[in-house]
Amino acid sequence: MYHKTLTVSRMEKTIFTESHKYLVSRLIKARKQAKLRQQDAARKLGRTQSYVSKIESGQRRIDTVQLKELAAVYKKKIRFFIKLG
Repeated sequence: MYHKTLTVSRMEKTIFTESHKYLVSRLIKARKQAKLRQQDAARKLGRTQSYVSKIESGQRRIDTVQLKELAAVYKKKIRFFIKLG
């Protein structure tokens, strides 16, 4: 019987990558530039303050739909949040 050996490379968790840290820092900056507290942003999103807090502390990952919603609340283009290159 022939057995293949599967090598799995260890992937870095998304929430610990430099790109994620950059995204979080830009989210915080955008909220502050919009002169919103976490509570204000949460209310506009229909979420809790805890939701915004967890995103900003890096405890919660966000998907593209959520990023689009945050960008709209903060009146920023998506590219403001993404580090290219």
